[in-house]
Parts: sequence; structure tokens; C-alpha cells
Amino acid sequence: MRAHAAGGYSSPGAIFPYAAGFKGSADTGREAAEAINKKLGRLQRLVHGAVKGRGRYGLTAEEAAGILNMDRVSVQPRLSELKAMGLVKDSGQRRINPSSRKRAVVWVLAEFAPQKGGDV
Repeated sequence: MRAHAAGGYSSPGAIFPYAAGFKGSADTGREAAEAINKKLGRLQRLVHGAVKGRGRYGLTAEEAAGILNMDRVSVQPRLSELKAMGLVKDSGQRRINPSSRKRAVVWVLAEFAPQKGGDV
């Protein structure tokens, strides 16, 4: 078990963002992380494809979830992983999520992100 940047742990030999992590010593967290790691590459590819398909317009996690017919809670971590890999970036734009009425990050491929300092 290895510590990763978020303070949790990942499967032996794997580290975030290349593998899902878990916190604490509960077997359930470890089992959940191991189960998602079997699909991680596929889910990352699906989410990356959704972002790519929107071009410069980008999308929010909720929009990606709708396109992919997945739960937002499955999509958001994949966006975080893709961000850590440098494949997607925060566009600096925000859109209102219909479900929460809160502002949400609009993600774009790194090639479409503004080039002015920081993460945007």
C-alpha cells in the first residue's frame, strides 16, 4: 500500500492518478479501489472522449455524466485524474449545473485551455 498526494492510499505498486486510492484501513475502501482500478483506463478514456467531443466549448462533470449516461460521482474523479495527467484543464469558465444550481468548472482538453498562468 502506498500513500498518494491526496492523503489516501492506492493498491500496491500503483499511485494516483493512475489508480484509484482509498483512505484508512477499512477493507471496503480497499476493495472498492481495487474494483474501480480494473475499469479505470476505460472510464478515463470515455470521459476524455466526451471532453474531446465538445472541443473549445468543453463541459462540466454533470454534462459529461449526461452524455455518458453515468453518475456524476463516477465522472468527477476521472476528470481529476485526467487533470493530474495534464490531459484536461479548467477552462476558467463556469456554467450552472441544473441539478444543484451551483457554478461548475468547465473542462477542456489541455490544447484548448487559456495559456495564462496557473491551471487555466
